Amino acid sequence: MSQNSLRIVYMGTPEFAVAPLNALIESGCNVVGVVTNPDKPAGRGQKIQESAVKKYALEKGLKILQPEKFRNEEFLSELKALNADLQVVVAFKMLPEVVWNMPKYGTLNLHASLLPHYRGAAPINWAIMNGDKESGVSTFLLQKEIDTGNVIFQEKVSIGENDNLEVLHDSLMEIGSRLVVKTVRAIEANDYPQIPQEELVSEGEVLKTAPKIFKDDCKIKWTSKVESIHNHIRGLSPYPAAWTELCDANEKKVGLKVYSAFIESTEHSETIGTLLTDKKTYLKVAVDGGFIHLTTIQMAGKKRMQIEDFLRGFQQIKNYKILLD
Repeated sequence: MSQNSLRIVYMGTPEFAVAPLNALIESGCNVVGVVTNPDKPAGRGQKIQESAVKKYALEKGLKILQPEKFRNEEFLSELKALNADLQVVVAFKMLPEVVWNMPKYGTLNLHASLLPHYRGAAPINWAIMNGDKESGVSTFLLQKEIDTGNVIFQEKVSIGENDNLEVLHDSLMEIGSRLVVKTVRAIEANDYPQIPQEELVSEGEVLKTAPKIFKDDCKIKWTSKVESIHNHIRGLSPYPAAWTELCDANEKKVGLKVYSAFIESTEHSETIGTLLTDKKTYLKVAVDGGFIHLTTIQMAGKKRMQIEDFLRGFQQIKNYKILLD
């Protein structure tokens, strides 16, 4: 097969999926169409928003399909008419077999983990929340069970002790973009490995999972170890953000999101959950193994602030306590 001859349909929605699509276009791959989520209202004004992938596809003049349902006959007819040799999926919905099995070479997926670890919807979050020291990206061909297809290529990346979701997201997006192009080129050359995921698991190794994250998953457990709390906060920053609740002298509760923090590892005799502050430069929480210094926070109904700005305008913080449960 000659280089660049594969007809590719690309499927994705968020910002993470834009960079791999751009890499394919910039490398001269033959992208004949894009499938992305339907436009939907968002924000306070409920203004109709287009997906990041759609905005990019419009700039490049690519054909765009936005199905409400994948089994819709009109959509399937339009998709088939694109006559794709290969579909490439990045950060998209689960596809029915009638869609992923349509092209001659199947459907290639980029997943933001070192499979078979972290199958699921939120692999980047969970890798940091679990305190992992490395992550990576995998390309594989879709099968019936989610994230279980044979791995083609993988590339690792280190996770710094203070890296948050945003930092790792951007790193994986960059290396993932290159890996998608590398994989497409290998398929074009008909020279690509297909390694069953079970062969990548050591004897006795327990697989880590990456289920969808809900609000309760984001609540900070202040009774945990100091490192675990720090991992939790950075693994959810900037979105959806770790949160806790404060309570004033009248038992009135208020939510507080924590976007960044750092660890002070030390022995102390403070009660777990105690708030300590000089009312000017720091606000820290006593936990098992030290203190968590809150550096970027957002109180319910207020804007996000650096801790110095927050303390300047909220002197009554001394009247609050953190709710542990």
